[in-house]
Amino acid sequence: DLIDGWIARLFPSQASKLGSFLDPLADKVLVAFLFMGLTYNGLIPVALTGLIIYRDVAIIAAASWVRYKSLPAPRTLLRYFDATHATVQLAPTTLSKFNTAVQLALITAALTQPVFAIPTPGVMTALWVVTTVTTFSSGLGYIFSKDTYRMLGELKQQQQQQEEAQQ
Repeated sequence: DLIDGWIARLFPSQASKLGSFLDPLADKVLVAFLFMGLTYNGLIPVALTGLIIYRDVAIIAAASWVRYKSLPAPRTLLRYFDATHATVQLAPTTLSKFNTAVQLALITAALTQPVFAIPTPGVMTALWVVTTVTTFSSGLGYIFSKDTYRMLGELKQQQQQQEEAQQ
């Protein structure tokens, strides 16, 4: 995933609108299934997994709604899922990126803890608390930040205005 993202940033010809949509979705699905499996095995609390899944479902629902509202008429199912009609872009926040790192650290700790007894239960509890706080905070950030969803038409207008101002 890191290499894929690096390639897409380094070589813009390798990036696609579909990939920019599918990559974060795949990340959310992977994290959700990892948390569900770890919760099923008693390594992560049910409430924390519920919060993580709820946050991700809420973000996907909000993005879907913004996509629907920003799609010009006629709004058909085929046009809705057509990646060539990109109308909105989700911009991850710094807190959201930090939250992902914390969640991955918790997953790693939960997977290694039964095998090596490291980290200790106190460290696991601290990771649960930090993950809860960052998940909740980043969810609120997505809801209340004006820069979360960028309308692509507006972005093009802003870029044109900046280019005109520079000339």
